[in-house]
Amino acid sequence: MAGTVDLEYRGSIAVITNNNPEKHNAFNDDMDTQLFAALAELKGRRDVRAIVWRGVGKSFSSGRDVASIGGGQVTMTHAALMRRGIESIQQIFDIDAPIIVAMHGWSIGASFQRALLCDIRIAAEGARFMLPEVTHGVMPDTGGVPRLFQICGHGVASDMVLTGRAMDAAEAYAHGVVSRVVAPDQLDETAFAMAEKIAAAPTITVNLARRVIKHLAEPELRRAMADEQLFQTFLNRSDDYAEFRAARAEDRTPIYTGF
Repeated sequence: MAGTVDLEYRGSIAVITNNNPEKHNAFNDDMDTQLFAALAELKGRRDVRAIVWRGVGKSFSSGRDVASIGGGQVTMTHAALMRRGIESIQQIFDIDAPIIVAMHGWSIGASFQRALLCDIRIAAEGARFMLPEVTHGVMPDTGGVPRLFQICGHGVASDMVLTGRAMDAAEAYAHGVVSRVVAPDQLDETAFAMAEKIAAAPTITVNLARRVIKHLAEPELRRAMADEQLFQTFLNRSDDYAEFRAARAEDRTPIYTGF
């Protein structure tokens, strides 16, 4: 069964659900399209006061469904695909309602980065977070690097991005990546309680408070994401990336030139 991204409404609270549990909610192209459509719909919903983004099964999302890569007919250039992906996920910035992300199990790669673009992240005990892109010869390109820098500072961001190591829930809380860590069976309950509290506050008050925070963080984030788009496109055509792929296919040690 193909995965889906489901959007439902519970009064003034919207719920986005990653629904591909057999693959730890790994995203394929169809799920990307559904997520971007959900975000576009939420941009036009003035009656929505808060949003909960969650996943079913054992993880929030294990990132990209690698088995689906190359499975469809590619009709766009790499640069065009990058531009579409970044512009589509930046719709998060244009939604009036704050987004609370409830994270459990694994949150990997672009899925972790997408969560970082949202207002609030909470985690279940045992949750783990990872940006492994560099170990696959590419780089994070969905805002994860600049957002981690804003939250954690240079050292932690560099460690996670350059080594691809996992961060557990306790460390994520210590660095401010998540604002709360709760028991797994309390994750949804906590997320919805937070959403209900936000939804009960005056709309204009929430909007203006969020605007102050957005003005502090968003301009730099958008500029950095533009850099990510440019650099990832260049990287995709670089000699070193071609050598990385060739060395893996030939089961040998790569020889990099820095170009």
